[in-house]
Amino acid sequence: MRSLGTAAAALAVALLAASCGDPESADEATAADDVTMGVTDDSVVIGTHQPLTGAASPGFVHVSTGARAVFDYINDNGGIHGRQIDYRVEDDAFDPAQTMDVTRSLINDDEIFAMLGGLGTPTHEAVIDDLNAEGIPDLFVSSGALAWDQPEEYPYSYGFQVDYSKEAKVQGAYIAENFPGEDVGLLYQNDDVGPASHSGIEQYLIDSIVAWESYDPGVPELQGQIAALKESGADVAVCYCIPAFLGLAILNAQAIGYEPQWVAPSFGGDVKIISELIAEHAEGTPAEDVPPEAFTDGLIVTAFLPMAAQTDDPWTAFYREIHDEYNDGAPFTDTTVYGMVQATLFAQLLMEVGPDLDRETLLKTLNAQEWSGPGMVPFVATEDDHSGYSGVMVVQNNAGEEPEILQEPRITDSDGGEIEPFELDRPTPDEVPLFGGGSE
Repeated sequence: MRSLGTAAAALAVALLAASCGDPESADEATAADDVTMGVTDDSVVIGTHQPLTGAASPGFVHVSTGARAVFDYINDNGGIHGRQIDYRVEDDAFDPAQTMDVTRSLINDDEIFAMLGGLGTPTHEAVIDDLNAEGIPDLFVSSGALAWDQPEEYPYSYGFQVDYSKEAKVQGAYIAENFPGEDVGLLYQNDDVGPASHSGIEQYLIDSIVAWESYDPGVPELQGQIAALKESGADVAVCYCIPAFLGLAILNAQAIGYEPQWVAPSFGGDVKIISELIAEHAEGTPAEDVPPEAFTDGLIVTAFLPMAAQTDDPWTAFYREIHDEYNDGAPFTDTTVYGMVQATLFAQLLMEVGPDLDRETLLKTLNAQEWSGPGMVPFVATEDDHSGYSGVMVVQNNAGEEPEILQEPRITDSDGGEIEPFELDRPTPDEVPLFGGGSE
């Protein structure tokens, strides 16, 4: 099987202040510039690093297009408190070295006010120290690593998606209850995704796990790992994988007659993207005559946001309208919705801050509010807790039908706490103002 400036003017001001013999005033001026960097009367500049190319780009490339569509919608409706959102997207190809380069460019050349949704665990870990040292709000990181929820060490960084441990706990409890006595195999990315996910799922399945297989996201090869899962006899295969590798895993398994119950996390279970990748990689193989959706029929995924296929959800319908107007020609996927929700939360935050926008006020406002909107579970951002979304629902993909909710959303912590049901009062899109406010 085929394997698949004005720099001179600024310097003059600084020299003039120094010549007047008042270094404290100069320091105060510099501090004031820092907290309002990227903010003018009519715009606010934000940046992000995304894998627009490379192994992680399938699926994840739609995160920034989704966010941009929402920002375009907001800008066409007058912006927020008189400001347009200037969204700068840099491609890092999911390579930490490139992430460092493009982040330096965003900080030094683009002079961003904030980083929004920087994507990837190994990539964002490469720049989190710099962002915090510069005092740049590092909002809604696109990764479930626990690193973003360390307010004492990283006061400017905030998580977004449910962290890997919480998600894996819910998965583990669900599998233990619904697949009792069956053997479980794990396939996971060989960075922080693995240990964090293991600490969650092993709380419920430690005696049932018969295989631990890792992969390198820079090496598009899984034949050995899939063969090992089959040999282990795992009835349930849990893939803590990005979409490209989940698709590859399913296709490799099919090629050797291995048909476990596949379970995937929110960050990898975008069925539309997986089906497209399977169709692409199946060309020229015996699998090319099999409808791509057949490979993902029955796939169990966890989710904390409304899904693109949930057409009756008011937020999905709202985002679909924006997508059709501002993102025409691109697929509407779960990762599109992911980026749209990040943009929505950022817009809610700017609306709440008001016209007097600076970095300190932004974070104080973020910490002081209870945020509700598109998410299916509570979103947590306080001075002491930067974790983001706090749980997941369990959903099954059935080809040609809307996703079936197998278990309503539940919340938990990243340690040994209970998994609990809850009731969330989600506002509808018309109850959440995303633009307007004028300026003062």
